[in-house]
Amino acid sequence: MQEKKLNLPEAPLKTKTEGNRTLVFDPLRQRYVTLTPEEWVRQHFTHFLMAQKGYPKGCLGNEISLLVAGNKKRCDTVIYDSQARPLVIVEYKAPHVAITQRVFDQTWRYNLPLHVPYIIISNGMQHFCCRIDYTTGHCEFLREVPEYGKL
Repeated sequence: MQEKKLNLPEAPLKTKTEGNRTLVFDPLRQRYVTLTPEEWVRQHFTHFLMAQKGYPKGCLGNEISLLVAGNKKRCDTVIYDSQARPLVIVEYKAPHVAITQRVFDQTWRYNLPLHVPYIIISNGMQHFCCRIDYTTGHCEFLREVPEYGKL
């Protein structure tokens, strides 16, 4: 896989090759996973959250299973508060995938069972962060991803 330069700080990724596959160590899952373009974005973005925005490693989870309308889905990253309640969901796309309304709709569906106040979508080049006010139904786009202590 040709790693693409992202609109994120460099991350000290540990990779290895097995056969014809490149694997990357995911510090959240504590194992090596296949390095796809989407995984490249996930690893850089989670590193950014922890190193630049103060998100505690123990409050992040990758590939979290959830039920959406009776169907098993996987949320790319879930960020929890100090009481282990979901606070943010993050959806990643490969750098070449445009972030469209369809991606927002997918992320919104994933949020139905979680009801988190923040949604982040990133393809590594563009990043969108929204704060949801459930009392008014308003979704506010933020200029940047907030620091963990300001969520």
